[in-house]
Amino acid sequence: MNYRHSYHAGNFADVMKHAVLVRVVRAMQRKERGFLYVDTHAGRGRYDLASAARGDTLERKPEWPDGIGRLWNRTRMPEVLADYVAQVKAYDQKMGNLEALPRFYPGSPRIVRALARPQDRLSLFEKQHDEAGELRAEFARSSGVGIQSADGYAGLRGQLPPPEKRALVLIDPPFESKDEFERVAATVADALKRSPAATIMVWYPLTERARVDMFFDDLAALSLPPTFSLELTVVGPMHPMKMKGCGLVVINPPYEIDKELTPCCTWMAEMLAQDQGGRAELRWLVKEA
Repeated sequence: MNYRHSYHAGNFADVMKHAVLVRVVRAMQRKERGFLYVDTHAGRGRYDLASAARGDTLERKPEWPDGIGRLWNRTRMPEVLADYVAQVKAYDQKMGNLEALPRFYPGSPRIVRALARPQDRLSLFEKQHDEAGELRAEFARSSGVGIQSADGYAGLRGQLPPPEKRALVLIDPPFESKDEFERVAATVADALKRSPAATIMVWYPLTERARVDMFFDDLAALSLPPTFSLELTVVGPMHPMKMKGCGLVVINPPYEIDKELTPCCTWMAEMLAQDQGGRAELRWLVKEA
């Protein structure tokens, strides 16, 4: 696998994904009982934006200026996004950045760890050996965090059901394999058999609408519990940019969290658009009862 998220850290997709993740964690923490957070494709946990644009041999255009960079100095924004930006700023400052622009960007595991209570636990999987090594170094002094250099799809089976009886699963693969959507759907099916009430978040790229619709059909065949998708596009369908947007499927979302996320959709689409055609929409696949 050649994918390295460090080249894309802090881009528009991270903004959407991590803003929703923060809000889901907050909502799950309305209950006192702890929960297990499982990240099937955890990455390295921390990304240095100053070096993110440097590829192995060539300079790359950084993506974060069109993502977290557009929100960094704004004083007014929807609460969902303000909370997320505050988490990123707190981590950036903790790592020692004193500059006006962001430098250190937290990955999903680090964001959840910052929000976690003593009763919440993290289980992180990263298949790429070097990335897993960086992940271990990032959490070397953290308690309540388990890290495995292993296939997260297979590893998830051993995590569910958790002793806590509550779980939040993030499935955020690189989508390099042609069968990635099929693997995700099979993993979701198995996870729901083991923990029917688990909250599962699946990130996906918007590159080919037909593949996403087939993925939705595969999910619909599972007789899903309440499930919605939130999609963000930053360019129109005819734009040459390959990944025109991204989406999140949220299965068993915390009750009425859609009412917190929906108000920021239009604002997020306008703020992160890179050309005409930017939009954001929350759509229920299976409505809450």
